[in-house]
Amino acid sequence: MTITVLETKQLNRTFGALKATTDVSFRLEKGARHALIGPNGAGKTTLINLLTGVLTPSSGQILLNGEEISSVKRENRVRRGLVRTFQINQLFGELNVVESLALVINERRGQGRNCFRRTGSLAGIEDEIASLVCDFGLEGVIDQPCSGLPYGKQRLLEIALAIACKPKVLLLDEPAAGVPQADRQEVMARLSALPADVSILLIEHDMDLVFNFANRISVLVAGALFAEGTVEQISTDPMVKNVYLGGAHV
Repeated sequence: MTITVLETKQLNRTFGALKATTDVSFRLEKGARHALIGPNGAGKTTLINLLTGVLTPSSGQILLNGEEISSVKRENRVRRGLVRTFQINQLFGELNVVESLALVINERRGQGRNCFRRTGSLAGIEDEIASLVCDFGLEGVIDQPCSGLPYGKQRLLEIALAIACKPKVLLLDEPAAGVPQADRQEVMARLSALPADVSILLIEHDMDLVFNFANRISVLVAGALFAEGTVEQISTDPMVKNVYLGGAHV
């Protein structure tokens, strides 16, 4: 039996006369590794911004674990377990890895006012930080300011910060964007090792990453869902090839 953790029903967003999303009805199942792909301008970022509360729908519904969240504030969606990463890193540039993780963990625990206290002064937080540092291969850079980290490590830290929020649903917005080719294999490996109980929606242009990570793919074109299916179904669909993938790429 499949359980739907995130769902949209006839979701629309307009900007004046422009339809950014059109009647998008989408389901993310519990434990899914689901990719959302589409050409530039397809409306992928708009859809993610609707899901996370950056934008308000013009019409339609968004449900998280069966509860309507279309009017719920962004921070409250995070508290309910809906967490995202960004196409462009959103890091605390002057803080180091440990301080950044401590800040997020403290905020999650309702101790934001104590976020700059010495990490060891809060029971249990050091073990959680150590686990995240290990899981995301950040051992060698823990004392470096985030702004000075290699870009691949910045990407891994951003994902670690998202996991520190204890998400039930994680939206990954182009996690490999800007990552040097030499570092992509590590990013892909860390993505593959994300907790199985976290349902993941991946937005990505790197089709190698998509085909290796996802078990289901949705294709968005001109703000509307164009196709949906397994990796094999999407990679061999002639209409998808024509509008997005391109026969030569596949």
